[in-house]
Amino acid sequence: MDEVRRRRALGLVAAAGLLLGALLLGACVGVTSLAPLRVLATLADRLPGVHLGGSLRGVDEQILLQLRLPRVLLAALVGGVLAIAGAAYQGVFRNPLADPYLLGAAAGAGLGATVVIAYLPVTRVGPVGIVPLAAFIGALSGVALAYGLASVADRSGSGGATLLLAGVAVASFLAAGQTMVQQSHSDELREIYSWILGQLGSAGWTDLALALPYAVVAVVVLLLAGRALDVLAVGDDEAQALGVSPQRVRLVVLVAASLGTAAAVAVSGLIGFVGLVVPHVVRRLVGGSYRIVLPVCLLGGGAFLVLADVVARTVVAPGELPIGVVTAFVGAPFFAALLRLGDGHV
Repeated sequence: MDEVRRRRALGLVAAAGLLLGALLLGACVGVTSLAPLRVLATLADRLPGVHLGGSLRGVDEQILLQLRLPRVLLAALVGGVLAIAGAAYQGVFRNPLADPYLLGAAAGAGLGATVVIAYLPVTRVGPVGIVPLAAFIGALSGVALAYGLASVADRSGSGGATLLLAGVAVASFLAAGQTMVQQSHSDELREIYSWILGQLGSAGWTDLALALPYAVVAVVVLLLAGRALDVLAVGDDEAQALGVSPQRVRLVVLVAASLGTAAAVAVSGLIGFVGLVVPHVVRRLVGGSYRIVLPVCLLGGGAFLVLADVVARTVVAPGELPIGVVTAFVGAPFFAALLRLGDGHV
C-alpha cells in the first residue's frame, strides 16, 4: 500500500512540475523571447507585499500580461479539461478508445460556431464573443440530443452501447448540417476552418473568464467521482452490490464531462486527441485507479496542450500552425500504435 501511495504522490508531483515548467516555457517563447527570471519577477510583483527587482517593463510587460499569460493559462485549462473528460468517458464506457467528443459535443460546437460565422454580420458584442457562446450551446445541445435519442431507444438507461450509437448518429447529423452551411457560405470557409482546426492565437482574459466557471464545476465533480468510477470498473452487478448505482454514476459523470468539454471547445475550437492520448499515457505511468488518473490527467493534459501550443507558434515562425494540427500529428500515430498493440477495443 505504501508503494502504491508513493507512486501516486510521485505522479502528482511530476505532473504538477511538468505543468509549471510548460507554463513558464509558454510564457517565455514566441516571436519576442522573454527571459524566464524576468517573467517570474514580473509575476511575483503582482503578489501582495512582494516587490522584486528585474521585472519586465514597457512592451515586454504588455506582451507577457496581455498576450502570453492568458494564452498559456487558457491552453492549460482546455488541455486539462479535455484530458480529464476523456479519462472519465473511458471509465464510464469501459472503452479505452472513448474521447470527450464521443456524444456529439464536437459536432454540435462546430455547427453552432459555423452558423454564427456564416449568418451573423458581427461575431462579438463588446468584449464577449458570439462564436464561443454559440459553440458552447451547440456542444451541450449535441450531447442532449444524444441522451434524448438514447432514452427513447432504450428505456432501461442511457449508458452503454445505445448511448454510443446515439452519439454517432447525432454527430453525423450535426456534421452534415455544418457541411451544408459551409457549402452555402463559401466566403466564410477560411474563418470556419480556422476555428475547426483549433486556435488560441486570439485568446484573452475574456475567453478564460468565459470558460473557467463551467470548467471548475466539471473538474470538481469528476475528481469527486474517482472512487465511483473505480467501483464501476468491476462491473454493474458488482457496483450495485457495493451500493453504487451505475446509471446514476454514468449520468453525473457524463453530464460533468460534457459540460467541461463544451466550455473547452467554445474558447479553443476543436482540438483532437488530447482526451485520448493523455489518459493512456497517465494510466501507464500511475496505474488504473481513477482516483489518481483523473487529477494527473488534469495536470498532464494542461502541460501537453501548452507544449503543443508552443510548437504551433514556433515551428513556422513568424507564422503559426493551428494547434489542432499539432495535436493530430502526435495523436494520430499514437492512435495507430494503440490499435496495433491491441490496447484498444470496441
